[in-house]
Amino acid sequence: MKIPFSPPDIGGAELGQVAETMESGWITTGPKTKELEREIAEYCQADRAVCLNSQTACAEMTLRLLGISAGDEVITSAYTYTASASVVCHVGAKLVLMDTQKDSYEMDYEKLADAINENTKVIIPVDLGGVPCDYDTLFSIVENKKSLFRPANKLQEAIGRVIIMADTAHSFGAVWNGKPAGSIADFSNFSFHAVKNFTTAEGGAAVWKTIKGIDNEELYRKYQLLSLHGQSKDAFAKTQCGAWEYDILEPSYKCNMTDISAGIGLAQMERYQGILARRKELIGKYDTALGGLGIEILEHYNERYQSSGHLYMTRVPGITLSQRDGIIRGMAEAGIACNVHYKPLPMMTAYKKLGFDIADYPNAYKRFENEVTLPLHTKLTDGEAEYVAEEFCRVVRSLI
Repeated sequence: MKIPFSPPDIGGAELGQVAETMESGWITTGPKTKELEREIAEYCQADRAVCLNSQTACAEMTLRLLGISAGDEVITSAYTYTASASVVCHVGAKLVLMDTQKDSYEMDYEKLADAINENTKVIIPVDLGGVPCDYDTLFSIVENKKSLFRPANKLQEAIGRVIIMADTAHSFGAVWNGKPAGSIADFSNFSFHAVKNFTTAEGGAAVWKTIKGIDNEELYRKYQLLSLHGQSKDAFAKTQCGAWEYDILEPSYKCNMTDISAGIGLAQMERYQGILARRKELIGKYDTALGGLGIEILEHYNERYQSSGHLYMTRVPGITLSQRDGIIRGMAEAGIACNVHYKPLPMMTAYKKLGFDIADYPNAYKRFENEVTLPLHTKLTDGEAEYVAEEFCRVVRSLI
């Protein structure tokens, strides 16, 4: 067998939407993008959503909308993909990386609380693998630190404390204490990249909670300005008969979503509950098959939360880095593509150059050195999932 790690689940519905878009004569941002925004907002139980060309763009535009810049500090996890942190550098703020808790993928919340000071403006928690963070603890921390918060604009003042801007790249469809991802943090930024549960090929969405004293339509308009050169009209409005004239209100950025991408998303929305259910089914099969192996498995479902089931992350206690890599090679020899989530940011050249040292993040390193992520996607058949589990058990037993 040849089992890829995470191919996109694209079928006739998506192809039909793309063909319809191509035939319509309107392929960039237009009516399908606006419809997808409406459906995402409704799905997340939020008033508004904005679709852009990536989660990274959503996160950066949110930081810019919040007025984050030089002199501000933004805290995120050392155990994440670069997109969680690079956006902080893009806006010129100081990046603060937090170690994980011992034996956890989540940030060390005690150290997080201690790191907050008068310059701290935003925390970016990461819903790794589709599992929501402990948002109760996060909100308790920022509420307890309100006296240190120094708002720099109207939006910051309306929130009145450090802002929680969640990296929900993995967790579209997850639920925390009965609330869907997108309705929990102050701002949430989803990824619809090709490897995600829900895809638009490339794309993402920013979703936010209503803020007292702030007009949601005005926030939406600011996202539009930031993402389309500061142009006073979007391209669709400009092409209406007699409506050519527009203004550039600020020299902004270019990161809008196209209607071709949105069409894929609209088809995915129709199928998404089935996609989530199938992922849960596959996770159950893996959990049962690997239960006696003595490995640690990321818990996706319990009374407190329901994951989106994005990644099947395992850890093999006591093995070395070379043994972990040996497991991945052994799986590759069996035709199975595995991965590692994640190599901590302080191990990456770009972040070393910023002064980060993995020696200061021992818990994150411990999570990384023996982590193996198995294929988990809705193109997997039951037989293929059984084969993955059998081979993983065989390879692990042969190397430890």
